[in-house]
Amino acid sequence: MNKKANLYFNIFVLAFLSFDVHSQITYDKVKVPEYKLPELLISNNGKKIQIPEDWINIRRPEIIRLFEAYVYGGVPEVCLEIKFATIKTDLNALYGKAIKKNIVAFIINEVDTVQMELLIFIPANAKKPVPLFLGMNFYGNQSIHHDSSIPITKSYVNNNPEYNIFNHKATYESRGSDSSSWPVERILERGYGLATFCYGDLDPDFDDGFKNGIHSLLDYSEKNDSNKLSSISAWAYGLTTVMDYFETDEHINKSQIIVIGHSRLGKTALWAGAIDQRFAIIISNNSGCGGAALSRRKTGETVKDINTGFPHWFSRNFHYFNDKENELPVDQHMLIGLIAPRPVYVGSAEQDKWADPYGEFLSLYHAGPVYKLFGSDIISKDTLPEINKPLWTGKMGYHIRAGDHGIKRFDWEKYLDFADYHFNRKSK
Repeated sequence: MNKKANLYFNIFVLAFLSFDVHSQITYDKVKVPEYKLPELLISNNGKKIQIPEDWINIRRPEIIRLFEAYVYGGVPEVCLEIKFATIKTDLNALYGKAIKKNIVAFIINEVDTVQMELLIFIPANAKKPVPLFLGMNFYGNQSIHHDSSIPITKSYVNNNPEYNIFNHKATYESRGSDSSSWPVERILERGYGLATFCYGDLDPDFDDGFKNGIHSLLDYSEKNDSNKLSSISAWAYGLTTVMDYFETDEHINKSQIIVIGHSRLGKTALWAGAIDQRFAIIISNNSGCGGAALSRRKTGETVKDINTGFPHWFSRNFHYFNDKENELPVDQHMLIGLIAPRPVYVGSAEQDKWADPYGEFLSLYHAGPVYKLFGSDIISKDTLPEINKPLWTGKMGYHIRAGDHGIKRFDWEKYLDFADYHFNRKSK
């Protein structure tokens, strides 16, 4: 190579390396509109919240009502009866590694029933009730593992995420298709149980005017109040219903339940964890807009984008704020704040720009004042941590890993470590 060619080559290499470094350094400096976040610790009547009791009794209920009214809606207050039935228990599952349980929750009104099929794995060698991860799956229970004895989910599933085709039923070919997202054996090895059900059991993930799932159990007057209806609240209802079951199972430590969710199910995990304080730890993985990411940043997926593409996820009132994020009376740092003083972990991915990783981190950062009320250490700087280097401060955890949208083995290992720390367990 002659000197001139060598010079150009070196310039190219330096430029390439500089771009890579620069992209990481300035990840949190992308251009965003000016915004002002709603006050976290000032009540609706102007009272400054300075002690935990005022947060618990005044501000927290106010914020929950605001999210119900303007973002997530809620499951209308109907008289639904819940019955649980153990369909099968296998004491020697996964070649002796697990106890496997198939539980069905029957959600009943006066004339009809919706079934939620719960799959549970418990470490076979557990000598006492175990802590447990609870998360919904996209493709059916059979998709999380190749175990041929797992029943095929009967409800509608996410059949083709690339094209957002959700109105299909699960097939035998899908068995184990999402096992990379669910390291079952590793979770068991670390001493944790795992419970999952398909989110389509509660509400199919397509816009049908809320005719299926638990919304089918509502009468006309309740359906007519459409601002109360949303798929995310229906899915969250499923998580809280499963929590009711855990309180009856002698194999499960009901005080150490970790609710976890990825993407839209990460949004749901945050909302379920906010409204149901029985969940001990709440984990959001790549949850983005309407989840951990600040709406006012309008970076990646915006409120308009998500309401246009998935009009059923949130309440109808949320659609009013398309391109009007600054008029929202809440933002997602307030959702994180509702989890206090319990531990919360937010996981992002470097290439998942659609979920706005820095916006996810900032929600955690700006929720800090609530955690500080309870005497917890908080994240002190609004600077995004380095790639693949988790940041733990007090009850807060965060990482941004290399790679794209998904829940990976790296994520699970960090979530397991976080749970070990807060449950005073030794990592394996």
